Amino acid sequence: MKIRTLLVCAGVLSLMIARGQSDPLPRFNVDDDGLWVDGYDPVAYLLDRRAVKGDAHFSHTYQGATFHFVDQAHKDRFVKDPQAYLPAYGGWCAYAMGARNEKVTVDPETFKIKDGRVFLFYNRFFTNTLTDWNEDEGRLYPAAERNWAAFKHRP
Repeated sequence: MKIRTLLVCAGVLSLMIARGQSDPLPRFNVDDDGLWVDGYDPVAYLLDRRAVKGDAHFSHTYQGATFHFVDQAHKDRFVKDPQAYLPAYGGWCAYAMGARNEKVTVDPETFKIKDGRVFLFYNRFFTNTLTDWNEDEGRLYPAAERNWAAFKHRP
């Protein structure tokens, strides 16, 4: 009985280790169906400088997350170079990542582009974290970068 329990535990541990080694990637801000940030097009932030909801007809799954795009051209750009279009911190709130080291959902229409990167923010219930970010970006940005570097490899 003890040997069987040990074998089961070893098997589970092996799967956890293997999963960790094969998927040490950022955890994206997705819903229960794996849809990234309410279906907004990540390419539109940089190319169109606006938040645009994508179309399910132009979808692509990348690292387990499903992304929607407004058209085939946006999808093709993303497929060619996903890292160029992914918002910071997997699409989680930049302010929360910097201030509290937490993954917090966002309002996809509240964003900032800086140095070619898109940052998304929580904006609900009279709280717009983009305003707070802008007031203390010098401190929050490096903290968010440090926090995400450690966070993105955690399950």
